[in-house]
Amino acid sequence: MAKTQNQQNAQQEQDINQLLKVRREKLAALQEAGRDPFRITKYDVTHHSQEIKDNFDTLEGSKVSIAGRAMSKRIMGKASFCNVQDLQGDIQCYVARDSIGEEPYADFKKYDVGDIVGIEGEVFRTKTGEISVHASKVTLLSKSLQILPEKYHGLVNTDIRYRQRYTDLIMNEDVKKTFVMRSKIISSIRRYLDGQGFLEVETPMLVSNAGGAAARPFETHYNALDEDVKLRISLELYLKRLIVGGMERVYEIGRVFRNEGLDTRHNPEFTLMELYQAYTDYNGMMDLTENMFRHVAKEVCGTTTILYGDVEIDLGRPFERITMVEAVKKYTGIDFDEVPDTAAAKKLADEKGVHYEDRHAKGDIISLFFEEFVEEHLVQPTFVTDHPVEISPLTKRKPDKPEFVERFELFITAREMCNAYSELNDPIDQRERFKAQEAALAAGDEEANTTDEDFMNALEIGMPPTGGIGYGIDRLVMLLTNSPAIRDVLLFPTMKSLKDGMQ
Repeated sequence: MAKTQNQQNAQQEQDINQLLKVRREKLAALQEAGRDPFRITKYDVTHHSQEIKDNFDTLEGSKVSIAGRAMSKRIMGKASFCNVQDLQGDIQCYVARDSIGEEPYADFKKYDVGDIVGIEGEVFRTKTGEISVHASKVTLLSKSLQILPEKYHGLVNTDIRYRQRYTDLIMNEDVKKTFVMRSKIISSIRRYLDGQGFLEVETPMLVSNAGGAAARPFETHYNALDEDVKLRISLELYLKRLIVGGMERVYEIGRVFRNEGLDTRHNPEFTLMELYQAYTDYNGMMDLTENMFRHVAKEVCGTTTILYGDVEIDLGRPFERITMVEAVKKYTGIDFDEVPDTAAAKKLADEKGVHYEDRHAKGDIISLFFEEFVEEHLVQPTFVTDHPVEISPLTKRKPDKPEFVERFELFITAREMCNAYSELNDPIDQRERFKAQEAALAAGDEEANTTDEDFMNALEIGMPPTGGIGYGIDRLVMLLTNSPAIRDVLLFPTMKSLKDGMQ
């Protein structure tokens, strides 16, 4: 009679438990023999896998020393093959009894897939043409007591992949490539900004006033000071203090924390970069952004034309620039410049089925129309400019249209990539904006800002005309690595804890 699925699962679990028991027994035997791999403190690595392959012509016949994880073994009597995976990839190793000795060869045959080994030997090419290392010495550097998941069911469960990123990195080469790319992207950004005369700085993460963005903060208590504090939601207000202090070009790349939901585009903690430049405006920020995106794509990807999903994104051509009102008109036919007031705007929203709250003014309605009808169309790089003042509490008004501000958002693949302003430096206007935010907070808007008196004091001392911008680094990495979800570019994304305590 065929076994039920439950019986098969029970048998498989029993088999795995037996294999795990054998691994621990092997470790105990090594320890009893005075050859505990965990007592080894270092191993001299001379080369990595891809380096050997790329330089085979000069390395053929040379002695090398590599180290990594044994990903496969083929035992064939007096000679065997194993594949060793390191930072750069993997390479085949030929291990023969006559080359390493009878006793070491007997030990090698007992090693398990997943063990970390060091191999000294000579670079050669096999009869089938594969570049390999002919081992003269094999050292067990660390014993793996678990079984790599691919052996049974493959590491395809995304929940396990995100929780056990270490295993994901071992089993999925593309994942490792993504995070190598992430590091290169951030390094490229730094090189570009440093070359433009910007200074990288660090500002506090624990703050008494979490301002600079519309988001709900995480709150905690500082025992030493007996004060409630918040995790920052933005980098803005401290960086602007530095502009007041005379540091004309500053940037920071750091984690910020927003007590919000999780989806393919959002994680409660994420990497934000903000930069501020004195004596320029949002037009200067557009030029900088366009040039920086091209620079990073060219340096990291080798091209300014990249594929995201099945869509080709062209970062090489001039980015489109369109006002928010023009964009809404383009995709809905409604010209909000012709809409006289909030009541008329709400009537249009009712007709179009756009949900709004009683507190919303005309500017809020324009923003809601933009989100509902425009964002999905902005696939190629597009600067959307001149936002309503109601949704931009820290931004300088347009001199010729004071109900709008000098602000832009860059959209690519229908996602906001950055948000920039001609920064508000009028302390009187800023205090009135903060009052409006306080009123919104009192009316139930949990994402509204509160007045930061020290920041107000800094503005009263005097801040020069300044352009500022914030970039979602994770979204840029998603774009340049063709990753569909933010969790794919965060090494350790936020996950709900499991009952057994594992993350």
